[in-house]
Amino acid sequence: MASHRRPKQPSRTRVTVLTATAAAAVALSSQAAQAAPKPTKQDVKTEVDKLYEQAEQATEKYNAAKENQEKLQKEVDGLQDKVARGQGELNQLRKSLGEVASGQYRSGSIDPSVQLFLSGDPDTYLDKAATLDQLSGQQADQLKTIADKQRQLAQQRQEAASKIKDLTDTREALGEKKDEIKGKLAKAQELLNSLTAKERAEIQAKEKAAQQKDAQRASRGAGGGERPDLGKDAPESGRAAAALAAAQSKIGSPYVWGATGPSSFDCSGLTSWAYQQAGQSLPRTSQAQANAGTRLSMSQLKPGDLVLFYGDLHHIGLYAGNGTVLHAPKPGASVRYESINNMPFQFGVRV
Repeated sequence: MASHRRPKQPSRTRVTVLTATAAAAVALSSQAAQAAPKPTKQDVKTEVDKLYEQAEQATEKYNAAKENQEKLQKEVDGLQDKVARGQGELNQLRKSLGEVASGQYRSGSIDPSVQLFLSGDPDTYLDKAATLDQLSGQQADQLKTIADKQRQLAQQRQEAASKIKDLTDTREALGEKKDEIKGKLAKAQELLNSLTAKERAEIQAKEKAAQQKDAQRASRGAGGGERPDLGKDAPESGRAAAALAAAQSKIGSPYVWGATGPSSFDCSGLTSWAYQQAGQSLPRTSQAQANAGTRLSMSQLKPGDLVLFYGDLHHIGLYAGNGTVLHAPKPGASVRYESINNMPFQFGVRV
């Protein structure tokens, strides 16, 4: 007869251990939550500003790589064109010599050394200098011309191959910088999205108020508008005046990394575009523009001069007068006036 046994109950000791383990897990989770509090609105803003600055640093490196890519592409195109034209000239020279040899063959008088040349490499043939005296003077000159052309083509092909490798490497660097910029901006947006709508609005309102306050700094005679009092200093040249006027016409245009106008700009894109309107070509990046003219101290600045910021010179603007710069500040902002003291000034440049 089957026995009916009651199922074994867990021991009180085992239940106590399980309960204690669960309680400990809850306590640890609670402590972890307390140890990593939600970032404050100010923490988020500080980190976002830092990411925007890093994105701008990467943008100037991207701009340099892009400029280098365009330069290398032109060089590669030029070399490939030379190689194609040189190959055509070489083919014509070979054809001419072949026609002479064919005529000699038909008359039964083809020179064995010419026959050797036509079946092999001219350089190898010319190395056998002892056989040159077997050729007519005209054929020897033709052979030497062909060999020289072939050596020139080989050198141009090697140079083109080297440039193509540089171009490939530059394109890779360009892609890496592009990914880095996008990653920084995505992280900044992720941080902003972690805030409530109210907190985001407060940050935007605070930044806008600071911008307006800075734009109206020392606003005697400015009528309370967006334009600050820029003082009475005159630009050093008509070119500088024209560049500043061009940049002023773009106030409110958005900052977009890698942009050179006319509807959006990054920092060096604005300055290069402005001077282009004044008939002056500038290099693409802020670091290169730093060497585009005579360097100035802050006290020497005149409206229209370039102004460089940060130790690595990754930001640039135009001096507008009375301690004010006009620049494309950062992602999420637009072309605007700002105090020169808001960023670490390095030096000015007069173009």
